[in-house]
Formats: sequence, C-alpha cells, structure tokens
Amino acid sequence: MTDATTEASVLVRRDGAVATLVLNEPKSMNAMSGGIKAGIEETLPGLLADPEVRAVVITGTGRAFCAGGDIRSMDDRGTLSVKTRMTRTYRWLIPLLTADKPIVCAVNGAAAGAGLSLALTGDIILASREARFKAGFPGLGAAADLGLAYTLPRAVGYQRASDILLTNREVSAEEAHQMGLVARLAEPEALMAAAMETAQALAAGPTVSLGLTKRLMRRAYELPIEGFLEFEAMAQVVAFGSDDFGEGVAAFRGKRRPDFKGR
Repeated sequence: MTDATTEASVLVRRDGAVATLVLNEPKSMNAMSGGIKAGIEETLPGLLADPEVRAVVITGTGRAFCAGGDIRSMDDRGTLSVKTRMTRTYRWLIPLLTADKPIVCAVNGAAAGAGLSLALTGDIILASREARFKAGFPGLGAAADLGLAYTLPRAVGYQRASDILLTNREVSAEEAHQMGLVARLAEPEALMAAAMETAQALAAGPTVSLGLTKRLMRRAYELPIEGFLEFEAMAQVVAFGSDDFGEGVAAFRGKRRPDFKGR
C-alpha cells in the first residue's frame, strides 16, 4: 500500500486495484476547508479515470468523517462568490455521482452537512457504530447542497428524508442502518478492514457490468418504463459483449472462480 504525506489535507492510498481517499484535517473534524476541497478536486477525478483503479473508498481521519462546510469560508456571501464555489465543487461531485466504478464510503464518525452529502455519494455505505448523521444546513439557514436533496430521498424515501433535512435532528448509526441510509455497521476498530474487504471484492468483480448496473439504477428514476427497458436492453448488449461476460460464462461452465479484468 502506498501513502502520500500525512501532512496533506487529502491522502490517497493505493492497495492493488482499490484507491482510498482520506480526508485528513482531524482537528477541524475534516470540515470542507479550502485544502480539503482542493485535495479532492486534484485527486478524485484522476482516480475515477485511472483504469488501474477498479474501486474507490472514501473515509476520514480522527473522530469524524466530515463535519460539513468550513464556516470560515462562508463569510463571503456574495451571489457570484457562492455560485463560483458551488460550480467548482461540482467539478468533482458530478464525476463522483456518475462514476461507473464502485464507491464505498466508510463513515468513521460524524457526517454532517456536506459530510452527509459526501457519504451519500457511496454506492455502499459502511458506518462505525459510533457514527452519527445530521443535515446541518437548517441550523445555518442554508439549503441542502452537494446533491443531498437528490440522494437522500432515493436512499431512505421522501418522508424520512424530509424529517432529516427539515428538522435537523441527529441520526444514530443504528437508526441510519435501520432506515437504509447505511448498508452495514461495523465496530470502530473493524470499519476500515470491512470497507477494504468490500472494495476489494467489488474491484475483483465484473466492473463493466457493475458500472452498467449503476447507470441503470440512476436512470430508473428518470425514464418511463418503456424508455428504461430500452436502456436496459442496450446495457445488456454491452455487458454480453464484454470480456468479463465471456470469462463469467467460461468459469461457470468450468466450475471455477471467474478471473474478471474489468473489460
């Protein structure tokens, strides 16, 4: 496993086909400072574009996953400044939300505001039993951002999302798991091992078909059934034409474990 300097605001670790992106400003509970935003913008698109990376893990250092926006960056409230900051964030958020690669978020502690938004970018969200979740935005008089009003209702349903986003109440890890916000829980000391095991299994899988399945799930909210089934048929054409599908069929017939290459 390789690791960047521990002084960086965002660390990138590589373990085979899995890349781990770590928010690394624990003193501020990994709030979205300029350094963290710049670090994500500089590293994440490259990881998503790298053919050698077949799964990505996102987590934080210390006692928080991400405590939300950095209050120090909110003094400039001008229309153009806010719009510019949001547009810059979308440079990495849109590729993350639309990535074909599996994304695993390991929520090691507090995930509030933009931190909750970041957690919801995960295809599979694992959380420490000590994690907690909060919208944060109502406490400041801000609108939910980083796609949270898009991703949260899809994860937990409209009523539960409204309860979280409008009342600003804190949600425990156990409740988050029960409502479907979190896929799995782990003891704090076992979280990263569980996240890496999940990511390694995904990275070893048929990532062509996994990416197609992710696209199908996204389009399921947008298309009428006829349009969706047309898209589904085209996705299956692509999947059947992949080397991974050929390997999967051969492995099934040979009664052996498939060796998928992601192509």
